[in-house]
Amino acid sequence: MQIIEKIKTNKLLSNPTEIQKICLEKLQSNPLPNLKSELWRLSNKSKFLKFLDFSLNGSSTNFEFPYQNNSQNIIRLIIGENSQININSENYSINELNNEELIAYIKQNLSSFDQNENWSDLLNLCLSFEQNILGLRIKGKKIPPLEILSHATHNSINAKTLILIIEKNCNLDLLQINLGTENSSLSQSTYFCLEANSSVNHGMVAYGENKSNLLNSLNVIQKQNSEYNLGSLHFKFNYARFEIRIKQSLGNAKTNIKGMQITKNDEQIATYTKIEFNGPNGFLDQINKSLADDRSHAIFEGSIIVPKIAQKTDASQLSRNLLLSNHAQIDTKPQLEIIADDVKCKHGATISQLNEEELFYMRSRGLTLAEASKLQLGSFFKEIISFIPVPKGRWDLLNKLLKQD
Repeated sequence: MQIIEKIKTNKLLSNPTEIQKICLEKLQSNPLPNLKSELWRLSNKSKFLKFLDFSLNGSSTNFEFPYQNNSQNIIRLIIGENSQININSENYSINELNNEELIAYIKQNLSSFDQNENWSDLLNLCLSFEQNILGLRIKGKKIPPLEILSHATHNSINAKTLILIIEKNCNLDLLQINLGTENSSLSQSTYFCLEANSSVNHGMVAYGENKSNLLNSLNVIQKQNSEYNLGSLHFKFNYARFEIRIKQSLGNAKTNIKGMQITKNDEQIATYTKIEFNGPNGFLDQINKSLADDRSHAIFEGSIIVPKIAQKTDASQLSRNLLLSNHAQIDTKPQLEIIADDVKCKHGATISQLNEEELFYMRSRGLTLAEASKLQLGSFFKEIISFIPVPKGRWDLLNKLLKQD
């Protein structure tokens, strides 16, 4: 109950909102997730509890994007700072949800939350202040690329919430950046609702600094004939947990996911995914990659759920993992839950090391071991990096990864 008391006694929450009251009440019966459950059993308990060590901070310090904006066509927002936006142009509109719309949408989601599965979301909404909740309704076509940043402040827990309603026949490119600063914890929850015939290309890049932590939750509802593409990357966090829950609510939707986590030192970064098909003719192509070095720990657990109503589902889930140290650890568990009998579903997992034959060949051609290793790693990264909608020439993620200390 320590976390509950910590929240209750925080002066910043002396006058909680309606949503904060609901979430606090839900957390009363389950103040911490069940760390023995399948969803949480691999989490490093001491690292997880340190996530809660910092004091709650409702405000943000002035912060700049990690790279320059060389295009006037890009719309950039920082949650909690300059996130006020209302644009109504000839081809598209981006409007903030009003307070009543936000409360109604959050309440609708809360009604279906599982105490253990959605613990990260409950904590986030309990800690999120009104200025740190951004809700947008997006309509039209030819929408400029959107970039949204969340960040934590030093020696603090910061909670940020993003809600995006993508209207019918709308197409959006979004780059979402979550940054951790030294000795900080960031709680980020993101909600998407893709209406019929809409499409989203979503990049999620999260990286931290020394002793930074992240709880990152993504909840997506897809309507008929919608397409959701996610490219994600998590690295440089002492402890990070990325939860993806996607529901194709009526079938006839497409989902493509390419994600990666990179761990070094004694870091632990985990990705948990749950993809539900609630109608026929759904499609999923998912690839998750992990790279673990030193004494670090990378985790991937993914489930695909195909009930009887979801006939003609075509789903693929692959986990590819690379160990760079004999002391590092990778756990991977792709899984299928299938009741429908007319489907095409597959899953698989591999854990390997750098290819010695390829390294030998490149060294025989004059490359050093370090240069040859970088080439192999670059090839391993590239499939994921190329799926993240980052304009080429402005932020070279591949070079950033290869130059890590």
